[in-house]
Amino acid sequence: MSGILLAENVIDRLRKRYPSYHETAYLFILSALHFTIERLGEPRHIAGPELAEGCRDLALQRWGLMARTVLEYWGITGTRDLGEIVFALVDLGVLVKQDADSIDSFDAVYDFQEAFETAYPWPGAAAG
Repeated sequence: MSGILLAENVIDRLRKRYPSYHETAYLFILSALHFTIERLGEPRHIAGPELAEGCRDLALQRWGLMARTVLEYWGITGTRDLGEIVFALVDLGVLVKQDADSIDSFDAVYDFQEAFETAYPWPGAAAG
């Protein structure tokens, strides 16, 4: 996943503490963070909703119509799950948070069905 790796001991701790998510989901979050920062053009703190939107955009870019299926296979069924993964990575010291950061900022950023199916950018479709 874009050359991002986690140390084996971190993966083992994630598996034990947070078994709800496939280990690849954690790597995807780190890739999406990198993707989001690159889009901004300069490193800075990324808020929860910004990262959730970056996750959506990266997933659509990588997997198109299969994006929702891939994410759900990893245990990600909504934007709250993205926050759960981020805060698991914070808990293990992989990421850091600011005082104002909250897992609640990931709640209902967008609807998965809307983002990955209904609003899918079909090639050649006329803008409405």
